[in-house]
Amino acid sequence: MSEFMRAVDVKNGAGPASALFINDATPIPIVNEGECLVRVKAFGINRGDMLQRDGKYPNIGHLTKIMGLEFSGVIARLGAEGETSDGWKVGDEVFGLLYGGGYAEYVNVNKRMLIRKPKELSFEELGGLCETWFTALQALHFVGLYSSEDTHSILWHAGASAVSVAGIQLSRDAHLIKSPNSPGPRVFATARKQEKCDFVVKELGAVGAVDISQHPDKQSWAGEIKKLNGGQGMDLVVDFLGGPYLQSNLDVLALDGRIVQLGWLDGPNSNGNVNIAGFMVKRARVQGSQLRSRTLEYQIKLRDFFEANVLPGLVEGRFKHVVERVIPWDRVEEAHVLLESNQTKGKVVCVIPE
Repeated sequence: MSEFMRAVDVKNGAGPASALFINDATPIPIVNEGECLVRVKAFGINRGDMLQRDGKYPNIGHLTKIMGLEFSGVIARLGAEGETSDGWKVGDEVFGLLYGGGYAEYVNVNKRMLIRKPKELSFEELGGLCETWFTALQALHFVGLYSSEDTHSILWHAGASAVSVAGIQLSRDAHLIKSPNSPGPRVFATARKQEKCDFVVKELGAVGAVDISQHPDKQSWAGEIKKLNGGQGMDLVVDFLGGPYLQSNLDVLALDGRIVQLGWLDGPNSNGNVNIAGFMVKRARVQGSQLRSRTLEYQIKLRDFFEANVLPGLVEGRFKHVVERVIPWDRVEEAHVLLESNQTKGKVVCVIPE
């Protein structure tokens, strides 16, 4: 095997989508103890990749400069000589979550993070699956602390985004994991187009959705969501929109409600004054989360939870992994531009030909 591979790089280290190119002189990653080398077949495009491409992703200087948080592929090499295989062998078809490095022909992966590819799902589907479903799963269960006893209503912002597409479905069936005889939560969403609102209700099973483009004040949408829920607030809100929606997220919360902050698509700063009385009156909690900064042990725990409780539903068809478009990796600029257009419903995936 050569010492070099092809990988997506950024001219001058950071820049717009037009600065992306295939660098054919990228060193193949060193395989450390406990890892294996995977020949990548497909990888997903994520918002975090854009932040990294622009040089704005915080606290990742110790990680590979190659973008890519998820992959599917085939094991090309196991770990150091004499190391146990842990049940894996060269040629096994796998997929998984990464700290980075997926935009390349080869990536090194900790063997405890590998998931065996089910025959029912394609490399294209699996290449853009883990970052999406793991993020939604941890927001709902690990951070949002879903319980059938106190979580009766859940709101996902950016309802047609890949993570919320997963999250809405996971929320709809969340009670089945530990309390299958309990009623499921009522799940709601917001989006910026009526077409996307219709999609999350008709295709994903949300009870209702509100088009926030019809609420330019960034406030009045909260009353519409409550109206859809019989006048009651939300027990859990998962937000990607950021600072401008903090006040309205507080307004839409029920007593003892929680907000899980996963992004700031509309910016990190709030507009005007935020009335913090809502935190006290509603006994509200707000917690941010960034999956990439989690420890390996945390990610392994999440991986195991996913494999046990979510993957069977994807294989059976109970959960739908929505792929918007599959694009050859030499057109990765097109893939980034498409995601940045905010016109997608579901995942954008790039494939690497043999």
